[in-house]
Amino acid sequence: MQKTALVCGAGGFIGGHLVKRLKVEGFWVRGVDMKSHEHNATVADDFILGDLREQEVVRQVINMPFDEVYQLAADMGGAGYIFTGENDANVMHNSAIINLNVLDQCHKEGIKRVFYSSSACMYPEHNQLDPDNPNCAENSAYPANPDSEYGWEKLFSERLYLAYNRNFGMECRVARYHNIFGPEGTWEGGKEKAPAAMCRKVAMAQDADTMEVWGDGLQTRSFLYVDECVEGTMRLLRSDFEGPVNIGSEEMISINALAKMVMEISGKSLGIKNIDGPIGVRGRNSDNRLIAERLRWAPKQPLRAGLEQTYQWIAAELTRRHNQAA
Repeated sequence: MQKTALVCGAGGFIGGHLVKRLKVEGFWVRGVDMKSHEHNATVADDFILGDLREQEVVRQVINMPFDEVYQLAADMGGAGYIFTGENDANVMHNSAIINLNVLDQCHKEGIKRVFYSSSACMYPEHNQLDPDNPNCAENSAYPANPDSEYGWEKLFSERLYLAYNRNFGMECRVARYHNIFGPEGTWEGGKEKAPAAMCRKVAMAQDADTMEVWGDGLQTRSFLYVDECVEGTMRLLRSDFEGPVNIGSEEMISINALAKMVMEISGKSLGIKNIDGPIGVRGRNSDNRLIAERLRWAPKQPLRAGLEQTYQWIAAELTRRHNQAA
């Protein structure tokens, strides 16, 4: 009998890639989002345009006992959206309502396996002040002190999913994503993450131009290619480990060095101008000891390989747009 899966947030970046992977594995897939995918027609067997903040929509979407549910839907974005303070109420309200609605309806339908995508943004700010030595081990989450309201909502929702495991015998799985990137993701408009923003800026620049980078550029991050994220996500949902567990890369890099890596990929020689802007914590890097121990898995692709694919895709998108406008 064909297995069934539901992807909440299927119109988004990771959700779109996840739908494609599930189809390759032979699943019947329903996707739901309040928007269609920006860059590709969905390959889901059924795609519902709907707002998961509305209980009636959630009842329409979750009306059968899916074998696997992936809850990726959230109000989110890059530093230019999360750290300005201007979107805090929407971020907290929208994402919390979605999680409350989806999880409770899964419980009512007798669905056991639900994946929830939390974020490394829930880790305490005080453990991420040193850009060279951030502490993002899973057991460092408490005492809680996220650096954004986005992180606080993620922490609440983690506890919500694990409470349903304890109280209702569900088998929810919780992962903390660390900066997922790749083709077919948001690359402009303020919600894009650093790799996509760097690729866009470099692709649009002329040789010898100067590129603006927020902050002093010494802040550090690690970035995980989307295909590896999908692999870790599916392995976790199908495992006997509930989490929370990091899904990320341990290849840490400064933001200035990230910009220079994209320049090298492009073949362009650009200057860097560091300017004021929202930057989040000083350092963040995935600690992968727990996922290696419990799932016997670790990402393999180096950052540069993923950046090469992402840069080529964004450059092609810019060329396509230019040709359409001509």
